[in-house]
Amino acid sequence: MEAGHIAALARAADAADPIRSLTAIAELRRETARLEAVAVRRARTQGNIWTEIAAALGISKQAVHKKYGGRGLFRTHE
Repeated sequence: MEAGHIAALARAADAADPIRSLTAIAELRRETARLEAVAVRRARTQGNIWTEIAAALGISKQAVHKKYGGRGLFRTHE
């Protein structure tokens, strides 16, 4: 998804129509989850450890490892 579309969704999230706003928020949530997963995968590929990734996300190492470590997409040794 391109940055322009994300910006449009962010503007729509502030719409006067609550249904339009909720629809945009739901799409933003899905897109940010996808972008987060991509960034975590890139960080692991580049050698970052779970502790560093967790700190960047503002969550515990256990939480980030639980969310992403079991997918088989990432190195799980530290």
